[in-house]
Amino acid sequence: MENMKLPITVIGIVILQISGFIWWTAQQASTIYDLEETVSSMSSSMAIADRTNLKRDVEDNAGEISELWGDVNGLAMSIMQINEIKQRISTIEVEMRYINRDHEGMEK
Repeated sequence: MENMKLPITVIGIVILQISGFIWWTAQQASTIYDLEETVSSMSSSMAIADRTNLKRDVEDNAGEISELWGDVNGLAMSIMQINEIKQRISTIEVEMRYINRDHEGMEK
């Protein structure tokens, strides 16, 4: 083992493999960096789109809520009118009872 000589080809191949590994690692780091930038820009554009969609949805819902309040007010008015009619009918029924009681014994 004292006089062990390595051929120049083996040393060259080892150096080439180490160089190749360093080059491959650098390429991987560059690819990762590019992907991080792409994801960052996509996240920003998605955030802007989400904000825009949220504003549009809020405006649409505000309009629909206004329409619903109009419908609720119309429904409340209808219920009030129905209650007034019920009160009138109740009054007429009471008056009819008194009229029928007053005319019970009469013949036609």
